[in-house]
Amino acid sequence: MKGVMGAYLRSKVISRDMLIKRLLVTIVLLPIGLAVIALGGAAYSGLITLIMALAAWEYIQLFRAGGLQPAGILVVAGAALLVIGRAWNGFESASWLISLLILASMTYHLGSYERGRNPSGTDFGVTLAGILYIGWLGAYLVSLRNLPDGEWWVLLALPSVWMTDTGAFLIGSTLGRHQLNRRLSPKKTWEGYIGGVFCGTLAGALLALAIQSGAGPIPAITPLNGAILGFVIGVTTLLGDLGESMIKRQVGAKDSGKMLPGHGGIFDRIDSWLWAAVISYYIIYWLF
Repeated sequence: MKGVMGAYLRSKVISRDMLIKRLLVTIVLLPIGLAVIALGGAAYSGLITLIMALAAWEYIQLFRAGGLQPAGILVVAGAALLVIGRAWNGFESASWLISLLILASMTYHLGSYERGRNPSGTDFGVTLAGILYIGWLGAYLVSLRNLPDGEWWVLLALPSVWMTDTGAFLIGSTLGRHQLNRRLSPKKTWEGYIGGVFCGTLAGALLALAIQSGAGPIPAITPLNGAILGFVIGVTTLLGDLGESMIKRQVGAKDSGKMLPGHGGIFDRIDSWLWAAVISYYIIYWLF
């Protein structure tokens, strides 16, 4: 009994310490993020490039821990180049940049195989996946910001992700009874998922209303459109979280890194952003 009580108390202390660390990191980074989103341009693109490069490095370390050897320099540089290319001229440079990165990756792993690395074909696949998953999808954060009234769309989409995650955690931890994923993330529940979708939808509507009140009339950003965007984000971005969980479980890692105290690594924080960025961009571009 004493042992159970001691373990319970230790878990409470750990949870409280983690919450404090998370709050401190948020208090430091949130004003910087808001200022850079408002500035846009090179400052915003540079920050997104840095974030994706760091996430790509963590991605490499995860797979290396699992015994694979993707090309670290190509994944990090490739992810950064795809973001820079998007900031430079939109989608115009994408075809030749991706083609170059594919050829460079194959060349690198051919040399690796010749030097005796038998799973080089698998390494090649992991290299390309990292470049495209992190670099190509991450670049949509730049595309989203470059839309008309893009700063407001970013400030609508990303907080909707955070509110979806927060709602899913709070509702799942208190009301969750039915397991959502047995292998990928056993602690997630259907109740938490549905609660997260509800919170994301509500957040989208309220954020759109707040933007209209504070920034003046923006025809496309209405509570209805905000609710639609928040709903789609709530429904889909869980897959980004589960995708990273799949990688971490395969290699036996708890977090992608330790760069953000209380949060884990950069990749841990942006796993849902990657999905939200591309999905939000095309919903706004096609529908609104």
